[in-house]
Amino acid sequence: MISRRKLIATGVGVTAGLVTAGCTKGGSSAATWSQPAQAGESSPAAGEVRVTVTPAADAAKVSPLERVVVTVEAGSLKDVTVTAGSKTVAGKLDDDGLTWRSTGKLAYNKTYTVSVAAADAAGTVTEHKSTFRTLKPAGVASVMFQANKLAALRDGGTYGVGLPVMVNFSRPVKNRAEAEKSMLVETTPAVEGRWRWIDGQNAHWRPAKYWTPGTKISVKINLFGQDLGKGVYGGANASTNFTIGPSRIAIADARSHRMKVYIDGKMVRDIPISMGKGGTTVGANGEIVSYWTRSGPHVVMTREPSHRMTSASYGVTDPKDPNYYDEVIKLCLRISYSGEFVHMADWNIGAQGNQNTSHGCINVGPAHARWFYDTFGLGDVVDVRNTPRRMALSDGVGDWTIPWDKW
Repeated sequence: MISRRKLIATGVGVTAGLVTAGCTKGGSSAATWSQPAQAGESSPAAGEVRVTVTPAADAAKVSPLERVVVTVEAGSLKDVTVTAGSKTVAGKLDDDGLTWRSTGKLAYNKTYTVSVAAADAAGTVTEHKSTFRTLKPAGVASVMFQANKLAALRDGGTYGVGLPVMVNFSRPVKNRAEAEKSMLVETTPAVEGRWRWIDGQNAHWRPAKYWTPGTKISVKINLFGQDLGKGVYGGANASTNFTIGPSRIAIADARSHRMKVYIDGKMVRDIPISMGKGGTTVGANGEIVSYWTRSGPHVVMTREPSHRMTSASYGVTDPKDPNYYDEVIKLCLRISYSGEFVHMADWNIGAQGNQNTSHGCINVGPAHARWFYDTFGLGDVVDVRNTPRRMALSDGVGDWTIPWDKW
């Protein structure tokens, strides 16, 4: 819809607001209202004011990222406002008084009214109004920064050298390449890295090797207005930052039954352990249950002073089954979603350092377990070696199981 009327200028000022759609030519009025970039448009007649408004009048499905721009030729802008209901969009007039640009954001699925007043050389002011409507998404996606699927990332927190940048989208992302253009990672010191989509809703960014201790990481997701595909658009922009603490890496070897712990490259403890005993059984629903600890770099995901562990969680439900258990275990650090932990075990101390007897966890004696629990935190690395079963990318923070040339 477009409308206009003529009046005499009375020193009206330019109002911060949002201007929209273009207009049609005026009749005998002192201003010509034109559509943006109209093909074959002639120059205004001598003394005739021409005003151009973008986006065009009655435009629909306008991106909320689009700026409203009002320009004038052979005259000056006196007042520009852009409103949707009771809300006004901020804007600024250039110093020469010839162009007004919106600085505030548009919203989804709103009808905006653009009101413009322009004066000719004689001071005669012509007013113009037009409307446009922004697009209506089929869905709006938000993002959350994660330390893993079980823990949100703490803004400003400190994490271990194995923690990648993890972004979770609330809805599936079809246009991943477009989404990545809005996903910015900056590090100090600078380091090369890249994104990988773990699935349709989760993207991780990591460097080729574990982070250097002390690295500062800043993440900005300029999500708003981005077309994520299948009618889904980005919601609010989001940002976070975190810092990498000391390098803490434990190497757990199934053959030697030892776990050597390195802090900032120096071995500080050699711990006797007992790992997964190996072999398989069949669960209550016919599932195959493996008792191997999975090989590959794991990342600590949670720290729990106690955790109830039961074989029923993976299908062994018969209390008469020798593999059945239901116990509350102390000093637990989770390293996989499938249920692997480094935890205190005071019932098989004789096996620690000599034999693998666990159901898949890394068993540690009381004194070592207390030290390990107090020392390691989220993002620190537990690298399991010399077992025949590999850790999967999605079974925890499995990012480091993927070689850099395949990331």
